[in-house]
Amino acid sequence: MTSSKTDRLPEMPREQMTDAQRAAVDELVSGPRGKLSGPFVPLMRSPELMRRLQKVGEYLRYDNTVGLHNSEFAVLVVARHWSQPVEWHIHKPIAMKAGVSEETCDAIAEGRRPPNMTAEETVVYDFLQELLHNQSVSDVTWAAAQKMFGDQGVIDMTAHCGYYSLLAMVMNTTRRGLPDNAAPGIAPFPH
Repeated sequence: MTSSKTDRLPEMPREQMTDAQRAAVDELVSGPRGKLSGPFVPLMRSPELMRRLQKVGEYLRYDNTVGLHNSEFAVLVVARHWSQPVEWHIHKPIAMKAGVSEETCDAIAEGRRPPNMTAEETVVYDFLQELLHNQSVSDVTWAAAQKMFGDQGVIDMTAHCGYYSLLAMVMNTTRRGLPDNAAPGIAPFPH
């Protein structure tokens, strides 16, 4: 991932990193991510926070109880909510590979409720929309999510929403740029 001209905390040459930053980066790149990119470029300025967050993210992204399809679908919903192009750019191809349809991705990108969602996507979408817009979920939505994913799945989904919201806020605040020549994929919502 390259830095845009507007990045407030762009990529840093390894020789300029502190020992703690180098250690945190080494730990991150030795895991399933394999490289320093996206939100971890600005997060490396707080190496202990980056280390701890990437461990949470490793669980939520690779080992959660709602499955890859649902977790990647959820990332797109969160990225759209925060108008976060880097998150969208990273996760849309993963979501599509995991079985999220192009039609569903397009609807989310446009800020519309996707037509023809699977039963699981519908539960995830409703849960996240309520959580992101109402800061809570209704009893009906809670019951549907609990029935579909169980107690642990509901907690994983809630944490997943919070984690990707945090990463979106970090990237929005630091103006983390897309790779050169990458299309944004989502336009910001008007304010």
